[in-house]
Amino acid sequence: MRTLSALIATTLLTAVALPAAAAPSYDGGLSTPREDSYYPQHGDPGVDVLHYGLDLRWHRGSRTLVGSADITLRATADADDLQLDLGRTLHVREVSVDGTRVASSHDGAVLHVEQPVVSDQRYLVHVGYRGTPHTVAAPSTRSDQRGGLGMRVTKDGQLRTMQEPYGAFTWYPANDQPSDKALLDVRVTAPKGWVGVSNGRLLSRKRTAAGTVTRFHLAHPVATYLTTLAVGPYVHRTATGPHGLPLSYWLPRSDPERYLKVLRHLPADLRWLEDRLGRYPFESAGVVVVPGASAMETQTLVTFGAKTWAASEIPREILVHEVAHQWYGDTVTPSDWSDLWMNEGMAMYLEARWSASHGRAPWSAWTNYFSQRNRRDRAEQGGPGDYDPGMFASGCVYYCTSAMYEKLRGKIGNDAFWQLVQQWPQSQPDANVDRAGFAAMAEELSGQDLGDFFETWLTSPTWPPA
Repeated sequence: MRTLSALIATTLLTAVALPAAAAPSYDGGLSTPREDSYYPQHGDPGVDVLHYGLDLRWHRGSRTLVGSADITLRATADADDLQLDLGRTLHVREVSVDGTRVASSHDGAVLHVEQPVVSDQRYLVHVGYRGTPHTVAAPSTRSDQRGGLGMRVTKDGQLRTMQEPYGAFTWYPANDQPSDKALLDVRVTAPKGWVGVSNGRLLSRKRTAAGTVTRFHLAHPVATYLTTLAVGPYVHRTATGPHGLPLSYWLPRSDPERYLKVLRHLPADLRWLEDRLGRYPFESAGVVVVPGASAMETQTLVTFGAKTWAASEIPREILVHEVAHQWYGDTVTPSDWSDLWMNEGMAMYLEARWSASHGRAPWSAWTNYFSQRNRRDRAEQGGPGDYDPGMFASGCVYYCTSAMYEKLRGKIGNDAFWQLVQQWPQSQPDANVDRAGFAAMAEELSGQDLGDFFETWLTSPTWPPA
């Protein structure tokens, strides 16, 4: 039997040791998840992920991703089990909760973890998995999404992903909806001679017998659609932006100078954006150039398709658009995909303003184009705040909303408009937002009742409205 003195000593030692061993709280990842009105099949409002800790190893020869995910989450309600999104081609090897192995089932693209949970309690869920990532169909008619969403394996074995409105679950277990933002740490082991790249600051890069190991840390919470992973033959270049901001460029080894011709302008373009939006909201900025087309505002590290770089002048305008999203979409993120207009409309509006201010196209040409698209796109897709769910990220959310923003500027005045544009992301960093909040701030700054204005512009399927 243990003596009383030994028991007391053990208790004291445990009491002293516990705080040092206690897990991080990850309070910065607290969210209020909701079921998405457009794509409710993805994500679970019963789960609030606080932190994703991903350890990923890519085997190029076998096209196999071996993953280990440590997910700290909060249950938002009492439930008999937990649910996460996970791609059907990723095979679950083990699941544990708070260190104890538990049963699970992987039904299609949903991982069910058979663990009863209590509202507002936190749990550490570990998932070991492996498989070949595969894209999923996109709810869109856009040509650059015909190949699907999520992680793509190229012919030569590279990895790259773009995943809006969903698709993160094709490479890690996720609560794949915009209203659940979480902190992120990623460790990637890439084949020899290649490197793995993800969001945030590069903490370390080491060459081992297994390949190149990189570690990345994202200090601000991120929505799953804004995470990125690329594995390939990259070279790393760095620069400095406004107020000492670290800039990081991951470029194809074959011709990095081709991309640096445009990227050397990024510090100046960041300053242009900061003059209108306030200080850049994150700890770093940069670009990773991946095989394929299109571009995506992945947080702190824009994912840019090499094919989109074909025209020598176009990439700079697109880059301004994607970097503008770091304010509109990334630090303030819609709670629901019905408010995609908030992100894309402002990024498009600022892209056009940049273009006009840099002599690319006169502002009058842009406003005429917005007006023409406003009529045409509504008839085909619906209003930008009430678009057809099968036509995600089509023209209406870009051009109809840009026309609305210009009309709003005329209605409330230039000073109040630009005050709104800057205060919206600066007043609620790292938050999830909705149209009611945006309209309320516009009304407060202008002193006008704008309810009918926003309702008409966002929901009317015709123009002029019936």
